[in-house]
Amino acid sequence: MRLDVKWATRQRLQYIEIMAWYAGVVTRSDVARAFGLSDPAATKDLKLYGDLAPGNLIYQHSVFGFVPGAAFSAQFADLAPAAVLPVMAANLAVANGPYGNELIYGLPAASLPLPARLPNPHTLAQITRAIHGRRKLRVDYRSLSRRESGTERVLEPHTLVNTGLRWHVRAYSADTCDFRDFVLSRVMTAECLEVPAESGEQYDDDWVETVGLKLAPHSGLDAPRRESLLLDYGANGGIIEVKVRRALLGYMLQRLGVDTTPDHRLNPNACQLMLLNRDEIEPFAAWAFG
Repeated sequence: MRLDVKWATRQRLQYIEIMAWYAGVVTRSDVARAFGLSDPAATKDLKLYGDLAPGNLIYQHSVFGFVPGAAFSAQFADLAPAAVLPVMAANLAVANGPYGNELIYGLPAASLPLPARLPNPHTLAQITRAIHGRRKLRVDYRSLSRRESGTERVLEPHTLVNTGLRWHVRAYSADTCDFRDFVLSRVMTAECLEVPAESGEQYDDDWVETVGLKLAPHSGLDAPRRESLLLDYGANGGIIEVKVRRALLGYMLQRLGVDTTPDHRLNPNACQLMLLNRDEIEPFAAWAFG
């Protein structure tokens, strides 16, 4: 990826590249709309792209825009689906964020309307300021455990985590002398203290250390469906291997709907994957095991 242009310019060149490759065409009006530019400024960006990556894009009169050339090769953008799909789904121009109600890539996308499960802006700001400033955080936290619910705690947060179903903050708890996950929606109040945190992610062993999940299509599925799943996950040799932080193991198993029972007794249509290295994984995520 080329880094020899200014950052703001590079963001627009990345957008041009992503749009051209995934929409099949990029026009002057696309660039102008996505970044709030005038038409002459958008034309200037398209010309600059042509100068820096000659032959990558070819002007096609029938669509009044530029299409990828036969020898197209990305110079500015990461075109991997894992990098591009979230940007498209969020309707984000690389540098700007959402631009009105227009589909800046011209590609409709939808997501599950999951409940928000988030704190109010003031509470979240106290949490994020503590992370950013590496300071202690005083919270009133409502745990699902009766014994621990409603108690005031002093935390040392280091990372926000999105499991796909909820957000939580990974933090050291002074009360229990260990690192834990605190669901953001259960933080009733929070106050960022003017006291430096003494811990950090480097002291959180379960955060720093990773383990390899070894998964396979559920034995209760027939051979064609097992083969399709292996193709779906891009697996080789019949095993799906995923490296994950120990602190995130349980959430990964939950998100993928893995059958973690010793005899793989769960419905294979609901749990299409089964865990092969249960003994290695269970000590780090006992709550996720049936």
